[in-house]
Amino acid sequence: MSIERIELCLLKMSYVHYFETSLGREKEREFILAKVFSEGIIGYGEVVASQAPLYSYETVTTAWHVLRDFFIPLLFEQKLEEPEKFAQAASRYRGHPMARAGLELALWDLKAKKMNLSLSQLYGGIYPKIPAGVSVGIQDSVSDLVHRVEDFRKQGYQRVKLKIKPGWDINICQEMRKQFPNLKLQVDANGAYDRAHMEHLLQLDEFNLLLVEQPFPPFDLWDHSLLQSKMSTDLCLDESIIGFLSTRSAVEMGSCRVINIKVGRVGGIVEARKIHDYCQHQGIPVWCGGMLESGIGRAHNLHLASLPNFKLPHDLSASRRYYAEDIIDPEITLDEEGMIRVPQGPGIGVTPREKMIDGFTLKREIFQPGK
Repeated sequence: MSIERIELCLLKMSYVHYFETSLGREKEREFILAKVFSEGIIGYGEVVASQAPLYSYETVTTAWHVLRDFFIPLLFEQKLEEPEKFAQAASRYRGHPMARAGLELALWDLKAKKMNLSLSQLYGGIYPKIPAGVSVGIQDSVSDLVHRVEDFRKQGYQRVKLKIKPGWDINICQEMRKQFPNLKLQVDANGAYDRAHMEHLLQLDEFNLLLVEQPFPPFDLWDHSLLQSKMSTDLCLDESIIGFLSTRSAVEMGSCRVINIKVGRVGGIVEARKIHDYCQHQGIPVWCGGMLESGIGRAHNLHLASLPNFKLPHDLSASRRYYAEDIIDPEITLDEEGMIRVPQGPGIGVTPREKMIDGFTLKREIFQPGK
């Protein structure tokens, strides 16, 4: 067994600007870093669970518990190092995909570093650069929203995603199209609507949107299929996609025409690649969604998004979009074409800044085999 120890760190980082969705407003983020140590090499993974069970039932508290009491002991007991074998063994436990994904990501990073390959090379990625999109939360006023979108356009972002909710939707799209008629635009409701809003949502067809993301709650594939049958704009599912089986159900029911893949939501790279490959075979484009990750999680996402069926601009923004200073070197940046280069070094391809990580760390726990 070559894994010598595993370290969990709970970090808190403040955003440069609040981020609001239909679920609420956040000014800071707590998250867990998983570090796997082996033969002088460290693999890093990020657990994207939040403080409160809003986007998902998982929280940093539940993720810490499940990692400490189940996933890490499982890894040590079965002497697992290969991420695929860990994913298979961990599948015996129900749920907790974000906790599972964070540890699996660290194992992928460790494996790629030992092979002296980037994760993109290990996964079979083909894109050296990724088209960057930006997600813009609900603002205090329409004029504030216009100013923020204009600023992001000047920074070079190729696509803008607007968060919407009842009362902040049709009027917002009308103003966006008035101000930015040619902007690549999509909207995301995070499940804020229900069947009673069906006719209301059909008005979104007027605005030449790339897609409408997750209008109904996560488990409501049926109402999504009804809306997609009436709506000319492509529906995209996010929270509904919790793994390969939900993806296949959504596609076969006609619940959407686009899939958003988030590694944490589906439980790791093994499951994410299975979804990617299925959608590619079915002619369903996918794109990579973000969870406001630090640079470590963001770098992992960039490598995943280099796979061939990631066809649309992603929620993979520059580090400075969310944080005044990131915990990696170099930070993630946009080029003059609105693209982000996939890191080329071994593993995640960026260097975590340990002193900065220590400064943001609220608590830490170290695990070793047999202890």
